[in-house]
This record gives sequence, structure tokens and C-alpha cells, in this order.
Amino acid sequence: MNPFHIRDYHPNDKTKVVAILKLNVPQYFAENEIADLEHYLDHEIEKYYVVELDNQIIGAGGINFEKNHTIGKISWDFLHPEFQGMGVGGALLQHRLTILKSMPEVATIMVRTSQLAHQFYEKNGFALEEIHKDFWAEGFDMHKMIYKK
Repeated sequence: MNPFHIRDYHPNDKTKVVAILKLNVPQYFAENEIADLEHYLDHEIEKYYVVELDNQIIGAGGINFEKNHTIGKISWDFLHPEFQGMGVGGALLQHRLTILKSMPEVATIMVRTSQLAHQFYEKNGFALEEIHKDFWAEGFDMHKMIYKK
């Protein structure tokens, strides 16, 4: 059993979630993405989760939908740097994949990530579909990937 717990995001988690993203700037996220995350948390969440260890939030990740819920998108996932490489991100991803696979209307599962994290998704069953250079910010390319069941 994993020592961490995945639960639904609550608006009072916002400060901690944003603080964790900031710990990943500029290594994995561009500075301008902090405001993007804040906007997402306030206005664009469809399904969002936090990962806790000893009642402390150590990461987060979401699901959004397109085309009448036929496309499920893995969105805004990141971990506190001290917990990267320990299987937490994989567990959070599998949690969301399980949810998406249980939804019969979802025909495609995709993620848009950067060149800095695409290998993580590749190891977890996603295949690269397209690349858009400097999409998120200069030096942060967008890698659109599709889950191959």
C-alpha cells in the first residue's frame, strides 16, 4: 500500500498547490504558467486531485474534457521536487487513467506536456502525436501525446 493518499481538490488547497508549482519553476514550468495555474484553479477545473503524505499536499493533477467528453485530457500535474522519482507521479497518473477508462464516452485520452516531461508519459503508455516549439513559453515546447490502451 502506498503511504500517500489521493483525494479531490478543494479551493482551500489553492495556496499550497500553487506553492508546489512554484518549486518547479523554471526547471519544469515557465514563470508565466503560475498565473495560468491560478486561473485554471479558479475557472477551469473539471476534475482535480491532490496527493497527500502525512496530511501534507505533495502534488496535484487533473482531468479536463473536450468534444462532449469524448476526449479526456490529463492536465496540470506536478509534484513537490522532494517527492519526484518515488512513484507518486505514476500513482497519480494511474488514478486519473482509471477514472477515464471507466467513462464509456471517453474514446481518447491525451496529455499536452513539455519536452521536459514527455518521457514520463511515454513510459506510462502515451505516444507522441505532435510537437509545437516554444508553445508554453520560450524553451518550453508542447508535446501532444495520446494514450495507447
